[in-house]
Amino acid sequence: MILADNFFFVGLMGSGKTTLGRVLARNRGMDCIDSDHEIVVRCGVSIPTIFEIEGEAGFRRREAAVIDELTQRHGIVLATGGGAILDPVNRQHLKARGTIIYLHGSPAELFLRTRGDRNRPLLQTEDPLTKLTELYALRHPLYLEVADIVLDTGRQSVHSLIAKLERQLAGLGFPPPPAALL
Repeated sequence: MILADNFFFVGLMGSGKTTLGRVLARNRGMDCIDSDHEIVVRCGVSIPTIFEIEGEAGFRRREAAVIDELTQRHGIVLATGGGAILDPVNRQHLKARGTIIYLHGSPAELFLRTRGDRNRPLLQTEDPLTKLTELYALRHPLYLEVADIVLDTGRQSVHSLIAKLERQLAGLGFPPPPAALL
């Protein structure tokens, strides 16, 4: 683990990477960036449109370029897309350039959070729960491989999760966030 000035969130879609990332960034006076949002801004089209035109492989190429660029910044909280860890180079960049927080959630919990979201191309199937279960089986070992911290999201409030995360960060030697920002 690198005791660096960046925090990178990984986990399946719906695990809360962007939500918790924003709160952690606000509490610590850092910038929060969502890699999927950054791709959308740069392309000028939605992720489903990128998937439709370029396929998943095209999206993953764009994602790798964005991950490489963003992880070279300092003082950021980065919420990665759920599949960013599929690329070994992305995993390498994340590990080398920051502290990785894996937000773990069961496929059933994540299904409940994502079931109405049409901006998740991989879930536009007849059986999104089965798809989430398959994605979990493939990605969970990779998330664990890169994680410095594993935080089980469950059915806890954002406040409770941030408090747990801050305790884990303190256990790794990170100073607490400035009181003025809390």
